[in-house]
Amino acid sequence: MTMSAKSSVMNVSPAAAERVRGLLAKSEPGVGLRVSLEKSGCAGVAYRMALTEPEPGDEVIDFDGGRVIVDSKAVLYLLGTTMDVKTTQFESSFVFENPNQTSACGCGESVELKEADTASLAPTA
Repeated sequence: MTMSAKSSVMNVSPAAAERVRGLLAKSEPGVGLRVSLEKSGCAGVAYRMALTEPEPGDEVIDFDGGRVIVDSKAVLYLLGTTMDVKTTQFESSFVFENPNQTSACGCGESVELKEADTASLAPTA
């Protein structure tokens, strides 16, 4: 059984990890699936993905045969998020279970996110 990939920022489900491995199968070493946020739609931002190498400051989640890169500018909005795959009869797509999401537009193109409460994530002594 494949375990999910976990990092201090975002978790990658076993199904998402498998899909990322497939996307990266013919990529150059060091390339990963970069997750970023871009202003879009009526709710504010949309998740964007691209195959690329990490940039300075990015969070890199490496797992057996795969790599997810979290854009440094998106980290505070993605803390605690789980990346998964939703499959229907006609399509398969990445989905994000994000505790920082405050709303979403009706068409599903964009979401509204707040910065994570980093104080609540700090370990208590």
